[in-house]
Amino acid sequence: MRLFPKPSVFALLLAFSASHAAFASTPSAKSLTAYQEDAAKAGVIFDLPQWEKTPAQIQATTEIAISVGDGRLKAIAGRKPEQMTFANTIAALDYAYYPVSAASYRMSVIQETSPDKRLRDAALEATKTLQKWFIDASFRQDVYQAVKTVAAAKPALKGEDAMYFKTVLRDYRRNGMELPKAQREQLQALKNRLNNLQLEFQTNITEANALVEFTREELEGVSDDFLGNKEILGDDGLYRVNANVTWQVLEVLRNAKKEETRKRLSIARSSRAMKENTPLFTEILKTRAKIAKLLGYDNWADYRIETKMAKNGKTARDFLQNLSKGLAPKFEQELATLAGLKAAATGDDKATIHYWDIRYYRNQLKKSRYQIDTEKLKVFFELENTLSGMFSIFEELFDIKIEAVKAPYKWVDELRLYAVTDATSGAPLGLIYMDMFPREGKYNHFAQFGVTPGKLLPNGKYQRPVVALVCNFPPPANGKPSLLTFDHVETLFHEFGHALHSVLTQAGYLEFSGTGVPRDFVEAPSQMLENWVNNKQILDRFAVDYRDGKSKIPAETLDKMEAARLATIGAHYRRQLGFGLLDLALHMTTDEEVFDNFIAFTNKIMSDTYIQVPENTAFVASFGHIGGGYDAGYYGYAWADAISADMASVFRQAPGGLMDKTVGMRLRNEIYAVGGSREIDESIRSFLQREPSLEPFFEHIGLKKN
Repeated sequence: MRLFPKPSVFALLLAFSASHAAFASTPSAKSLTAYQEDAAKAGVIFDLPQWEKTPAQIQATTEIAISVGDGRLKAIAGRKPEQMTFANTIAALDYAYYPVSAASYRMSVIQETSPDKRLRDAALEATKTLQKWFIDASFRQDVYQAVKTVAAAKPALKGEDAMYFKTVLRDYRRNGMELPKAQREQLQALKNRLNNLQLEFQTNITEANALVEFTREELEGVSDDFLGNKEILGDDGLYRVNANVTWQVLEVLRNAKKEETRKRLSIARSSRAMKENTPLFTEILKTRAKIAKLLGYDNWADYRIETKMAKNGKTARDFLQNLSKGLAPKFEQELATLAGLKAAATGDDKATIHYWDIRYYRNQLKKSRYQIDTEKLKVFFELENTLSGMFSIFEELFDIKIEAVKAPYKWVDELRLYAVTDATSGAPLGLIYMDMFPREGKYNHFAQFGVTPGKLLPNGKYQRPVVALVCNFPPPANGKPSLLTFDHVETLFHEFGHALHSVLTQAGYLEFSGTGVPRDFVEAPSQMLENWVNNKQILDRFAVDYRDGKSKIPAETLDKMEAARLATIGAHYRRQLGFGLLDLALHMTTDEEVFDNFIAFTNKIMSDTYIQVPENTAFVASFGHIGGGYDAGYYGYAWADAISADMASVFRQAPGGLMDKTVGMRLRNEIYAVGGSREIDESIRSFLQREPSLEPFFEHIGLKKN
């Protein structure tokens, strides 16, 4: 039972453990009504929600959704015991939660994207109210009694119904419904408090004011394109870099020659929301620990991970620690290489690499040893070409069509909307909004957000999903179009992979549709698609110098890029492992002294695993992942990496390589379409058509299995 809307093997893993504005009026964009005939034939609902445009409308939507949800729960609980069946009690739960989930999804998008602060604030309050409803609804004793009545009858179920029944019973157990009334009430209050704390934590990050002023001299080495951006250059001649906008931070940390510049920006980045979120996060940690204790778990990590592939905190931690240990020699060698570059650049034979140096000297290594200039590569990744190329790749691979649609309502003028349909049958599959560029008050990273979840409705029609990709790519500037870095292109393929996971779903229950899979698997299908960006034949389909329309990236450049990736992959993974280890360390303890001093505690883990973090900073205070959503779950990125490497190897070994249509359709049918409607190990094996292997992962990270 999905108590909260999602925004957004095992044994083998243990074995290693080791020109955007013009788009808005593009005449070729179709009307949404053009799809309705095919939707009717396919028996699906293919439409957009009515977006709330005022605080009053937000409040009205919230009240209506709750009223409908309450009415459906009342109907479930109000039947006589002898009338209760799986269909009208258990399956009906998913339908009862649906309107509140859909409203909550939409409120999250408004909260994170609306240019109007009044709407963002109203959406935040609505989200608090809606998520409180989820918590309170999950504690309804009358509904739980109805569920127990059906469970006692032991209905004969199979397939997705059996999976959902098991999930409902599991989630009620994990919700403490067999506890005495006083403890249930305490638990309910704690969960509501935690929900509000987490929402406030995330809002403080989004709204953090983190502008850092620099002179032109201080930004030596940074590209003219960046410096000419109207969002950066002020009328007074000073440059204001927003430490809360990822692409701006990366541009400076990778290219600014002056160490003091990189240091100042790095400290600002690591200090965002520190004042506001430090006391909040302490209370979050204590509240999580109390909830876990009430439910009979040793700690929050064991509670959170129970439903994932890893099953418990120790398994996840062992995986990260063993991987960290295996990468240690390579990591130390990489740091020595980077220190040598710094010594040569500064004339200081004793130069050491600091936290703010890593990205800069990794970039210098690419330039000096591998002759790769990431700034010069951007001309090959003009945004429109890249989008068009990516769409054509996925259209061919998954037998779909991706077409521009005229959005009836836009929260910003440059908002894009795309319809995804089945290329063979014409059946509509889903709609994808794309909000591409940064602005004040907007979510500051990259993510997929649900808008309308997919679900098979009681009338037999399927509500097709709507999602939104919220991105922060560099906007057009200085008469040039939006130009992406290679990393940006990987991110685009990754995030669009999440969107495909959502819109290609065929799962009947809201609980399992789209990305409703274990959190330590959910990144695997998307991470796998990043491999497509490293392939010469695929890149040649769209990576063309926008200035002449024909020059392509030479094969030797891609070979050098792969060599450069392997040359610094130890640093990349040790950073990721540091995040995962500190996340688990915080959530595998119940020591309140740790919670009261989490800054020093986590800074030490990050310093020991990766590199010494800047003094008097608290990057965890702006670490949105563990503020809510990926708490006790950041390990899942590395865990999913191992799975994604294995999945990608299936394509590489197929006759058509990464563009093999047979394997592409198997990915669509066995992973994307199924979602969480069956055990994830079964889905993985069905796609691989063999037992899982870690060998591709070893190759991916430049290590050999011992």
